[in-house]
Amino acid sequence: MKKQLFLLVAFSIAFVTTALAQHQRYSIKNGIGIYGGLTQFDIITDNFQTVKGEGWLGGLSATVDLPHKWYTVSYNIQLSENNVGVFARPSNVIANEEEIDYKLFTAQVAFLFHAKVLQDYITVDVGPMIQYNSELELKDDNHENYIIGSYNNLLAKDITGISQFNVNGAVGATAGFKGFKLRAQYIYGFTNMLNKLNNNNDLDTTGGNNKFKGNQSMLAFTAIIVF
Repeated sequence: MKKQLFLLVAFSIAFVTTALAQHQRYSIKNGIGIYGGLTQFDIITDNFQTVKGEGWLGGLSATVDLPHKWYTVSYNIQLSENNVGVFARPSNVIANEEEIDYKLFTAQVAFLFHAKVLQDYITVDVGPMIQYNSELELKDDNHENYIIGSYNNLLAKDITGISQFNVNGAVGATAGFKGFKLRAQYIYGFTNMLNKLNNNNDLDTTGGNNKFKGNQSMLAFTAIIVF
């Protein structure tokens, strides 16, 4: 994780340095954006069966537009509330499995590179993202003692303590005009957001995978007002 964080910092510094250097010779246009929209969240894992859930997202962006270049860069800070379902059962009878819902809050900071496909009207966006998230929160406390998936005694409340610092990658596209744009974005988690569960020796993993591994998968659709 330290290596990934170092690469992220180095990547950001390199682009900032380039922008500052160009500022000495060219006119740079800065912009501020406010955006909000909907998300679809999932955890890609073999440990249990999940169901994608919908949520919301809101944030701010600061854009550095380089008119003489074929790209633009931006810094983005966004908050979101996401939902995900996990199949569990009230007893050891597998046939009684049902979906139980969890909630997850995230705070994300991203540095995005926007390649201009059609001037400033359409761009392809890609870049690294640092995320701090809450633990998983059961939406219904009555499901706390449900048994997860194929495990014998792993309870729904046992998997809430996931890793809270993660590094993601974002890719997507933005289309629109000077003051208003629409963005579609896919965010994938490079780090194992279930890794913290591996440090809990009290978890009973009999009947399922002993090693927990899961990667975040998020779709975001937002509308942006640019000033």
